[in-house]
Amino acid sequence: MKTLQLSSGKDDIRKAARIIKNGGLVAMPTETVYGLAADALNGEAVRKIFKAKGRPMDNPLIVHISDISQVYALVREFPEKAKILARKFWPGPLTMILPKSALIPDEVSAGLDTVAIRFPSHPAAQTLIAESCPLAAPSANLSGSPSPTTVQHVRDDMDGRIDAIIDGGDCDVGVESTVITLASNIPELLRPGGITFEQLREAIGEVIINGAVIKPLKSGEKAASPGMKYKHYSPKAEVVLIDGDNESFWEYINRNASQGEAVLCYDGDLGHLRLPCISVGKSDDYETQAHRLFTALRNADEIGLKRVYAHCPEKKGIGLAVYNRIIRAAGFNIIKL
Repeated sequence: MKTLQLSSGKDDIRKAARIIKNGGLVAMPTETVYGLAADALNGEAVRKIFKAKGRPMDNPLIVHISDISQVYALVREFPEKAKILARKFWPGPLTMILPKSALIPDEVSAGLDTVAIRFPSHPAAQTLIAESCPLAAPSANLSGSPSPTTVQHVRDDMDGRIDAIIDGGDCDVGVESTVITLASNIPELLRPGGITFEQLREAIGEVIINGAVIKPLKSGEKAASPGMKYKHYSPKAEVVLIDGDNESFWEYINRNASQGEAVLCYDGDLGHLRLPCISVGKSDDYETQAHRLFTALRNADEIGLKRVYAHCPEKKGIGLAVYNRIIRAAGFNIIKL
C-alpha cells in the first residue's frame, strides 16, 4: 500500500475525509499524540485499525468528535457531571467514558457497554472530523511501542500500512488524553493525561483513581480504557524504573553501568552519571517531561540501546501521567532503592 503524505491544508484534509468516508485509514495530528483514524460507525473500517497497528481487539478505542452536539447520538446518557467537564475541558485532552448508544460498533468498544469520547483541540483534527464523521482513533503507532508525537514517528511505524498521513507538526501535550469514566457511581480516573486528577476533582468533586493507573490489571480483568494493558508505550530496549533519592539513583547507575545502556533522567542528573543521558527536562517540570517522553523512548531505539534506566517521576499533576507511561513501558520492572 502506498501511503499518501498530506499537509494540514483544507484541500488535503478534504482528500483525507474522502478516504475516511470510503472506509480507509488516516493518521491525524491531535494536541496529545497522532491518532490513526477511521469512521467510528463503520465496524469494518475500524477493524482495519487493529490490523494496521497489530492491536488486540479487546482494547477499546476512543471516538473523536468536532462538536459537543455529536455526543448525544453516540451515548445513551450524558449526565450533568459530563456536561460540566465538557464545558470546562472540551475541546482538549480529556476523554469521557459513557454508556454507548446502538450506533457504536462492538469493534470500537471492545464489546463493552460503554464508549470513550473526546473532542480534540487540534484544528486539523477538528476539520477532518467536520468534513467526514466521528472518528475512532487510537495512537498512530505499532501496538505496544511509544506513541507518536511527530509526523516522522508516524511514518516510521505506519508508512505502507495505511492510506494517508496528515502532517500537523509536533503534538503539544505529548501523552495521550486523560480518561475518566462517568459510567460508574463515582467518577473514576482510568488513565492520567494532560487534564490532571486535581483539575477533575476541582471541577466535579469526588473522583477516584483506578488501581490500574499505577499497577497491572488484575488477572482476567478487562481493559475499560485504552492504555490499561500490562505493557505499553515500550521501546525495543528494556526499560528499568529506578525509585530512590538523587544520590541513591546516581550511585546505583554508576555502580551498575555497562555498555549499550543509557539513562532517561532530568536536567539535575546531568554531570553525575557515567552513562549517556537522555533528559526529559527539569524534575519538577511535568509538562515538559510529558512533551518529551515518547521522543526520548524512541531515541533509545534509534541509538540501539539494550537497556534504559529511568529516574522515577513524581506522581502528581501531569507527573502522574508520565509515571503511568514509564511504568508500563518498563512492564512494571521497578527497582526501589
